Amino acid sequence: MKKVLILVCLFFSFFIVMILYSWNIIPHKMYTNENFAIPTYQSKVDKDNDGIDDQTDILESVRNYIETKPKYKSKYYGTGYPDDGFGVCTDVVAFGLLGAGYDLMDLLHEDVLQHKEDYDIEIVDKNIDFRRVLNIYTYLKRNAISLTTNIYDKESFQGGDIIVFKKHIGIISDKRNYKGINFLIHHANPYQIHYEEDVLELYKKDIIGHFRMS
Repeated sequence: MKKVLILVCLFFSFFIVMILYSWNIIPHKMYTNENFAIPTYQSKVDKDNDGIDDQTDILESVRNYIETKPKYKSKYYGTGYPDDGFGVCTDVVAFGLLGAGYDLMDLLHEDVLQHKEDYDIEIVDKNIDFRRVLNIYTYLKRNAISLTTNIYDKESFQGGDIIVFKKHIGIISDKRNYKGINFLIHHANPYQIHYEEDVLELYKKDIIGHFRMS
């Protein structure tokens, strides 16, 4: 009887660990491009002239942003960019771009004014338009480099790329799982523990766009 109880406890412990692992509560092991002999992409553009190429700059900037551990809450800000420690998925992208010299609030607003027919916006509001997933998707289709949405085309996915889902958005990490699939840097809900997660395969059916700024 005692052995049976031990086996039952071991089974349930294993089951719980597997659930925690699948939910990314237990972090997954990270690999790099070098582990898979994948060349790391570097942009030829340095938008803000800080000596760091755009691709690297976006990745570093988004990491600086998630290190602040923003709490998830959808709010309107008269400043446009959240300034109180809260944020949503679009802010991961906006702050990542901002640190590399791309002010998404201004850039998207100017594009909306010039091409309003391409956007599904009734009332233009500079402070919130750049924080909507579909607005960013439209902007990127018009102004960024469009890439494959096949996550198994590993060399085409590089840290600093922007990935758009039907109702979500994030930045591709330069870290990969044991299959070579990139982690995702994102902010999905108030209960998220880690901002860099091995979830691309879970979300792959919802991917609608994959972009690179330069």
